[in-house]
Amino acid sequence: MATGTFAAAINCIDGRTQRAVIAWMEHNVGVQYVDLITEPGPEKLLTQGTPAQIEDVKRKVAVSVNAHHSQVVALAAHHDCAGNPVTAAEHQAQVRQGAQVIAGWGLGVRVLGLWVNDAWQVEQISDSAGG
Repeated sequence: MATGTFAAAINCIDGRTQRAVIAWMEHNVGVQYVDLITEPGPEKLLTQGTPAQIEDVKRKVAVSVNAHHSQVVALAAHHDCAGNPVTAAEHQAQVRQGAQVIAGWGLGVRVLGLWVNDAWQVEQISDSAGG
């Protein structure tokens, strides 16, 4: 069994985003570890993907929640995404919609929407806890 405090991040496969999201979550959520579920353009997958694709991500998040007791799940999107080449506004709208999809899974976790801007800094754009 894993020891320590965990959160989960559904993030793009783009390596430029990984450290920024992990560091932000460690600092702002107060966890020691961040389980990563990566997909190209995950916000697009969660809002426009097939039911099987969405279920696959849900299954992976459930491992983090059930085995590592993650209490926070973040959905992150980023500037200059090859997997979902849309405007920043479209990314952010998809993140908000995708976060609602995650919240609807009934996992009993706080869901955050994150945007990694063109300076590779993380901005929180939604929070199921109302923040």
